[in-house]
Amino acid sequence: MAASIVLTLTGPDRVGIVEEVTQALLALQGNVEGSRMARLGGEFAVLMLVSLPSERVAEMDGAFAKLVAEGYRISTSTTEEAADKYAGWLPYRVSVTGADHEGIVHEIARGLSQQGISIESAETSTAAASTTGQPLFSMNALVLVPPQLDEASWMEALAEAGADANVDIEVSLAE
Repeated sequence: MAASIVLTLTGPDRVGIVEEVTQALLALQGNVEGSRMARLGGEFAVLMLVSLPSERVAEMDGAFAKLVAEGYRISTSTTEEAADKYAGWLPYRVSVTGADHEGIVHEIARGLSQQGISIESAETSTAAASTTGQPLFSMNALVLVPPQLDEASWMEALAEAGADANVDIEVSLAE
């Protein structure tokens, strides 16, 4: 029987960290089912969904002991897959752009959450505007909308959240 594990790792960025993490997983007969990895500032962050034989789960702490000793923070949690939790929910892409300032992510997340909409994934970044050099914010998210939710009302609420945050929002049905 295979166990599903969510593994997170954060620590100093350096060459070879992904190779070491995946080598430790292979040694446990583990398989990476899905992952997100990014360098943020000088830190590297890994988020993985891993499957491995149930009898090997207890060995995970030992498999990552060297990395922990080097200062990496690792956490694991066993997950019950709830594939049907969002069955029938509608996927939409939400793109947010505007002048960067504090609170944008909060305003958008609050606007979605108040409507019962789940953020499946999101990525944010800032970059200097080409002409002024002012920081510009962008966010791209995949959200899941309950099928019973009226599209016009949740889009209006999201537009209000965008207006509160002084950003532009584009929404499209995800494929």
